Amino acid sequence: MDRLQALNVFVAVAEAESFAKGARATGLSAPSATRAINTLETALGARLFTRSTRRVKLTEVGRTYLGEVREILAHLQAADDIASGAANTPVGQLRITCPQEFGRIHVAPLLTEFLDEYPRVRADVLMVDRIVNLVEEGFDIAVRIGHLPSSELSAVRIGQVRRVICGSPAYFAARGRPQKPGDLASHRVVASGSTPPLDEWRLGRDGTQSVRVNPQLTVSSLAAAIDIARRGWGLCRVLSYQVGPDLESGTLQTVLEEHEPAPLPVHLVHVEGRRAAAKVRAFIDFAAPRLRQIAVLR
Repeated sequence: MDRLQALNVFVAVAEAESFAKGARATGLSAPSATRAINTLETALGARLFTRSTRRVKLTEVGRTYLGEVREILAHLQAADDIASGAANTPVGQLRITCPQEFGRIHVAPLLTEFLDEYPRVRADVLMVDRIVNLVEEGFDIAVRIGHLPSSELSAVRIGQVRRVICGSPAYFAARGRPQKPGDLASHRVVASGSTPPLDEWRLGRDGTQSVRVNPQLTVSSLAAAIDIARRGWGLCRVLSYQVGPDLESGTLQTVLEEHEPAPLPVHLVHVEGRRAAAKVRAFIDFAAPRLRQIAVLR
């Protein structure tokens, strides 16, 4: 096995934290992937992974090596793209990262249309609620919600979202609607994601108004929290795009709109600017106008 293939196996195993999954990702058998890593470690004179019966983990040396290898492979892919005409023709693997619910609701349906139009492109989407480093983790495009820090990334604004408090008509009929922020203390609240539960909400245009809430129920799934609110059990606080269909149909209604923080911008960000590969430019040109038409992002 040549060195380039061994490096691809190394990246795949590191990302999957599994020899078997990494092998499948590169089209090899697990024993072949194991041999490739063993040969690579012997050549380097360093241990890249610690092994256990359940998973493999990068060593400190392995983590450093992974960043360097990803950069090398990205440069090689760019060179191959130029040579094969991908700089002008959308082709190759497109790696996108986005928040989980945004990806499920908006990116996935859009992406299938894009792939129908550009059949020579393959897509890999990581839906995760954290900031992914595009360069270090090898991604082409990210959906970012919130104000962007100063960086060398190129950004295309596609809209904005609000942080809203919502409940069902049945809940409001049974318990009334909060008329001022202080009323929230006497309402049922279902929280999601925070450990321990977040018991302070920042309201007001500049986010300086602090309101205490007392979540009686906390769930790790945002979708579950929304469903519980939809069923009339309590209030939840979410981003407006996460409940867009509910707000349109009336199954959920927002309250205290005049106390909402300023909307958060939504951008598509990528690394190479005007020099980006054709697959990146094509997706942004395809996705941006369509996302801007979504009512809940306006």
